[in-house]
Amino acid sequence: MSVGATGRWRGWRAATRDALYGPEGFYRGPGGRPAAHFRTSVHASPLFARAVARLLRRVDSALDHPERLDFVDLAAGRGELVTGVLGALPAGVADRVRAHAVEIADRPEDLDARVTWRSEPPPGAVGLLFANEWLDNVPVDVAEVDAGGIARHVLVDALGNERLGERITGEDAAWLGRWWPLPAVPGLRAEIGAPRDAAWAGAVGSLARGLAVAVDYAHTRASRPPFGTLTAYRDGGEVAPVPDGSRDLTAHVAIDSCARAGAGAGPATRLYRQRDALRALGVSGARPPLALASTRPHAYVRALADAVEAAELTAPGGLGDFRWLAQDVGEVETRGLFVDVADHEEE
Repeated sequence: MSVGATGRWRGWRAATRDALYGPEGFYRGPGGRPAAHFRTSVHASPLFARAVARLLRRVDSALDHPERLDFVDLAAGRGELVTGVLGALPAGVADRVRAHAVEIADRPEDLDARVTWRSEPPPGAVGLLFANEWLDNVPVDVAEVDAGGIARHVLVDALGNERLGERITGEDAAWLGRWWPLPAVPGLRAEIGAPRDAAWAGAVGSLARGLAVAVDYAHTRASRPPFGTLTAYRDGGEVAPVPDGSRDLTAHVAIDSCARAGAGAGPATRLYRQRDALRALGVSGARPPLALASTRPHAYVRALADAVEAAELTAPGGLGDFRWLAQDVGEVETRGLFVDVADHEEE
């Protein structure tokens, strides 16, 4: 690649933006199918889309069943989630739903004709905006503490080689000071999440009324990883982060910072673990009663398969550790939509 050939050094934010979203980037390159490289909750089981459909119906009730109900699938991939949600809705609800898939890649040829394909969230939506594994792919710069205890920008070339650049100042320094303070210990690292804050605030701001939900691997100030989380995935496995367009570049999300940014207009904010949010939406890993095997064997087999898939979606140490950031928008109260959530974290 020309970047490596010329020895060009850039911050990780600029390098990631080109590697993921440039003309030959991971999400836009010819023939690219990112789902082949990593497994999200959407791909793990149709139970996930059914749970989101159930959440959409609860939002519909909280909004008093508006004439038009929007479902916005932000970072839609190839439309797997929005397709599953539409398929899980009863006809009476589905007829009122306007489905929007927000993605920079081209529209898949076989996508349901009811889905509007767009590059930005629709303004003035009324309903549910759902961003599954979007914020972790919003490019960010990386900071590292040098031998003198100074936080500096980490620069990278196209081969993944790194070196330290200028001292971090201005708005980036202010963000680190508030959300991810770096002690003067050489080698400590952080991802500067201000671009994600702005992206999430924009997404929340696109809603007129309803609920905005972001789902991602994430951390809060009480548990920041000391060396950051920047990594990459290719062919189903974790690989070194190299901004060459051949792999997904990702870093966990400072979700408390995004929550504060999204709350700028005053919406109520809650944080949940995925395992608890999904259980509140009817996804349980409990085995079906054994008696069902003798009375209704086919139903038992289906229920057992669902239990296995639910266990993956809610597993501690895996997908179950995702954070769900939920924010109300407009004069609507959705706090009761996630009932019986044990580890609700109030922001």
